[in-house]
Amino acid sequence: MWTIRGPLDRRLYGAIAVGSFALWLLVWWAVAALQIVDPLFLPGPGAVLRRFVTWWRDGDLLQDARISVFRVMAGFLASAALALPLGLAIGAYRPVRAFFEPLLEFSRYLPAVAFVPVVLLWAGIGEASKITVIWIGTFFQMVLMLSEDVARVPVPQVDAARTLGATGPEVVALVLLRSALPAMFDTLRITLGWAWTYLVVAEMVAADSGLGYAILKAQRFLQTDRIFVGIIVIGLIGLATDQALRWCHRRLFPWAGVRAT
Repeated sequence: MWTIRGPLDRRLYGAIAVGSFALWLLVWWAVAALQIVDPLFLPGPGAVLRRFVTWWRDGDLLQDARISVFRVMAGFLASAALALPLGLAIGAYRPVRAFFEPLLEFSRYLPAVAFVPVVLLWAGIGEASKITVIWIGTFFQMVLMLSEDVARVPVPQVDAARTLGATGPEVVALVLLRSALPAMFDTLRITLGWAWTYLVVAEMVAADSGLGYAILKAQRFLQTDRIFVGIIVIGLIGLATDQALRWCHRRLFPWAGVRAT
């Protein structure tokens, strides 16, 4: 079990994962029960659970979650639609890499929150502005990671295809894309997690609904328990989508499933 990069039984893996969550929940409960931190700033698990039930009964929690899921997925899918072909081209052709890579390397260090004022001017105060912020936060990183996935395809595979008479487009579609596809899928899974981290920033843009908006509104009224509920719900939705994509990775690419376990 303690062998470096050795195998681990899935049941044991699940037991360790559940134990990790239970340990942190126990620490949280102990700190709150002993009032090491003022309850105003760190409510206990019981208070957070009660707030969750109240928020759910009001009907707002489910609606806010639906809106936030839509915004995250729309921004993420818009990024992926552009990043996949561009990343493939950058990874396949050196002139394309030389043209795009310096600009992308520069752009990925620009904080998405800094674009909020201009996004409001470009896209207005509707849904487009929230989706645009999430797109900005994920696109540039996604393109570079996808291009690296393509660039890591072994050169002998490309040489073998050329020897067998494959044309340039055939090499890209049948060798580079197919070989890199498992890693590219995994990259999309990782960047979807980044899209969720930009949700609160996106919902700063003239929003009146969504989990991020609810967190920011609760901050103004010092409703710390509501803030914790919003954070935990975002984490649970993100964890659920991540596990779903891991499952898809194992089914679609069983020969490369090691990366997704």
